Amino acid sequence: MDRLIYTAYSGLTDSMVTQQVIASNMANAQTIGFRAELLSADAMTLKGPSIEARAMTRGEVRGANLKQGAVIETGNPLDIALNGRTMLAVQAADGEEAYTRRGDLAVDASGVLTNGDGCPVVGDAGPVTVPPGAKISIAPDGRVLAAAPENPDQPPQEVGRIKLVSTAGSAIEKGLDGLFRVPNGGALPADEDAKVQPGSLEQSNVEPTRVLVEMVEAQRLFDMRTKLISTAKELDEGGAGLMRLTS
Repeated sequence: MDRLIYTAYSGLTDSMVTQQVIASNMANAQTIGFRAELLSADAMTLKGPSIEARAMTRGEVRGANLKQGAVIETGNPLDIALNGRTMLAVQAADGEEAYTRRGDLAVDASGVLTNGDGCPVVGDAGPVTVPPGAKISIAPDGRVLAAAPENPDQPPQEVGRIKLVSTAGSAIEKGLDGLFRVPNGGALPADEDAKVQPGSLEQSNVEPTRVLVEMVEAQRLFDMRTKLISTAKELDEGGAGLMRLTS
């Protein structure tokens, strides 16, 4: 069989990955703090004594678009919007520290401060916990304040401080769980100058109109690559027919 079909097959595989990325971005167009995934496609030419006339295609998710999304006011004291390259430190399902832009916070049944994905919010000494029944608010510098309902005249007391980090100049990568991590382990240091906007939430930075255009383009490219396989089949059958005539 002509080697062209392997080249076309690698292109179809790349198209499938592209469709998965587009579908993920579209599905999360309304997810708080979601960062649109970026796909990178590279040509992989096989080296050898023959003429390098064909190259395979490899496509994979290499990162995310870190452009800030639109910020809306909610009035909820536990909602925070992060500015610039600031990210919120959370504890991932594997227990490791990870980072996210999702700032819709809440207090779970055990008194742990979590975000909308259910990940515990990390503070100076591990996950942030708050007193039961206390009225919680968050200051612009990330301090978690608790006011006792039985003493409404007393000022709220600091019970912890959210770890805010800056990703400027640091290498991070996005995992399948939507969280960002430092490659090969490790953690980013806290940024003491980082600020948040209480009572607001940052929306997803996915642009639905652009994603729809990308979806149409990806479908057309998939159709072209499918026709390329049909062309390879015709060429193979034509070559086999010529061989039979010669013999």
